[in-house]
Amino acid sequence: MSTHPKGVDLGEIWLFSACTSAQLRTLTRTLEEVTVPPGKVLCDEGEPGREFFVIVEGRAAVRRHGRRVATLGPGQYFGELSLLDRMPRSASVTSETEMTLFVLGQREFNGLLDAIPGLARRLLTAMAGRLRAADAKALG
Repeated sequence: MSTHPKGVDLGEIWLFSACTSAQLRTLTRTLEEVTVPPGKVLCDEGEPGREFFVIVEGRAAVRRHGRRVATLGPGQYFGELSLLDRMPRSASVTSETEMTLFVLGQREFNGLLDAIPGLARRLLTAMAGRLRAADAKALG
């Protein structure tokens, strides 16, 4: 089973959906658990991203160009693309309540790619599926 003791299933996240159970267990052990107070800026729009976040408990507001566009809660995640391209964040995310998060940093992610044979290929497979779905939606 790929579910973390706190009920988070990384296999449900598109980026890791093609990973084996063993790969997901290794990934789970790499996550850092952090607690943040309300009002903490987790991602700043336009700044380079270096972490991926999974929400365990609490709620966060997502803003683009200063406008609230979404609210995220337990089981949801953000920042996964930053692990792949390190491009500027497309939105700001701020904690609305005290939050418990799992965080995967760029360095730890790169270490996983080196340590787990075939992980990069599985990530590419997941990305290709996501791209095909986006293409079908755009064309359909």
